[in-house]
Amino acid sequence: MSQLIFINLPVADLPRSIAFYEAVGATRNPMFSDDAAACMVVSDVIHVMLLTHDKWRTFTDRQIPDAHASAQVLLCLSKDSRDAVNAVVDQAGGAGGQIDPNPTQDYGFMYGRSYADLDGHIWEVMWMDAAAVAAGPEAFAAEAVVS
Repeated sequence: MSQLIFINLPVADLPRSIAFYEAVGATRNPMFSDDAAACMVVSDVIHVMLLTHDKWRTFTDRQIPDAHASAQVLLCLSKDSRDAVNAVVDQAGGAGGQIDPNPTQDYGFMYGRSYADLDGHIWEVMWMDAAAVAAGPEAFAAEAVVS
């Protein structure tokens, strides 16, 4: 069995967060969901556990930070093309997320944008040209364009 990753995120409004994650392409796994948590399947190996604040507090005594004001992690997902990167960021914006809380990064061989979910958790979405990377550093020595 492949190693799985479960990303646990505290959310203020579970139904709204479920709808948001469905809008950016995740599917809800009802087997691991209830009134306090939802398992959102991003891929065969990536799952995002959306937890109400009360449920989150059953796992840790640490304070839930305001992700709109601070960041502890940046989550990053890869896509197959620049267009796919733009599409998921646009979907996030259409579902109420913040588009591009961080600058767009365009290195030619790699392209990335970001969005923040309803609770301020930042997701980076990137595409990388595997052929350019395989060719080595000289293939992508051009200066990066950051907008």
